[in-house]
Amino acid sequence: MGNSVEAWVWPAYIGILFGCLAFAAVLIPVVIYQYRRYGGFTWLRFLGAAAVAIYGAALIAYTLLPLPVASDLICPPGTTGLRGMLAQAQLTPFQFLDDISRGTAGMSLLERLKSFVVLQVVFNVILFIPWGVIARRFLGWGVAGAVFTGMLATGFIELTQVTGVYGIYDCAYRVGDVDDLIANTAGALLGALIAPLLLWFMPERRQYESRRLTPRPLTVWRRWFGMVIDLVLFGVFGGVLSVLYGVFLIWTEVPESSWVVALTGYVLPALLVFYLPALAGTGGSLGQRVVWLGVTAREPGTGSRHDDGAPPSAFPVAGVGRRLVRASIVGGPYAVLTMIGELWESDFAGLANGATGLLLFVAFVSVMATSTRRGLSGVLSGTYLADVRRR
Repeated sequence: MGNSVEAWVWPAYIGILFGCLAFAAVLIPVVIYQYRRYGGFTWLRFLGAAAVAIYGAALIAYTLLPLPVASDLICPPGTTGLRGMLAQAQLTPFQFLDDISRGTAGMSLLERLKSFVVLQVVFNVILFIPWGVIARRFLGWGVAGAVFTGMLATGFIELTQVTGVYGIYDCAYRVGDVDDLIANTAGALLGALIAPLLLWFMPERRQYESRRLTPRPLTVWRRWFGMVIDLVLFGVFGGVLSVLYGVFLIWTEVPESSWVVALTGYVLPALLVFYLPALAGTGGSLGQRVVWLGVTAREPGTGSRHDDGAPPSAFPVAGVGRRLVRASIVGGPYAVLTMIGELWESDFAGLANGATGLLLFVAFVSVMATSTRRGLSGVLSGTYLADVRRR
């Protein structure tokens, strides 16, 4: 019993660890999705997404891990190859009833309930209850959708097990069992049925989506989210372009150019994130656009005409000159300082890294220090940020 309990508890630790790591990796995409899909950030669904990541990692850990070392896997005669693997699968529905009857013969009721053969079936049901709850209440699917996707997921897991991870192993390292499919699907059904009771506090997606175009207050957190998204996108674009340049160098065998390294890793990302967006539309950077913010020359609520004399509109965009100045106060210097700090081989690199940290510190703190949340770039450029959905 001790070993079986340990076998069930270990994947929980793995699920929490790797689930948290997985959620950290997609944290910014989750925030972007919420702002674009729901019109704003919601802590409940944010924490719900974290729970989904942890559950997904735990599900993989319980059903597929640990993977054995291929050289250590002993395959008895007749179990190799696809036909041999399929021959080892348990394809008799409700075979677990006979297993329970034989395995608990002569036991008391309490001993039966605590036996491994019973707990194994119960756990297979419990394992997919969260699937039904998540599918119905968090994702907004119906009972049929929750059950059907739960059955598909279980089928994929069983197929992965019975085929030795699709031929990676010479034989199946776990037995594929149709009773697992039945138990897991039953768990998904049970979870879907009780989802409204367990997640009664979780607003459904359509409740947020219906308010997607409703203007929201400009908070410190909203400004910070936009700034963090800008920094992340700057790094992502720089990384992708640098990798593409590296591939180009390998294919062509041309000498590396420091100017091209600077262009792909820093100049082009700065143009894509800070400067080109300032030339069009509402003038906000990519991160500001994600959180529905645009650049205006007037304090929100004091006017409606464009700074460049254009006719009134729902959102009075600041002139191009002011937008470019704003982009050059934090975004431009950040790109230059980062480039010097990472590419310059001298004392200037250390100074640049320190200046980069100071610039970001002042930029983030200045958002709190200004009543309109315009921040350092807004004060120096004479611009404000406002919700582009305001009427």
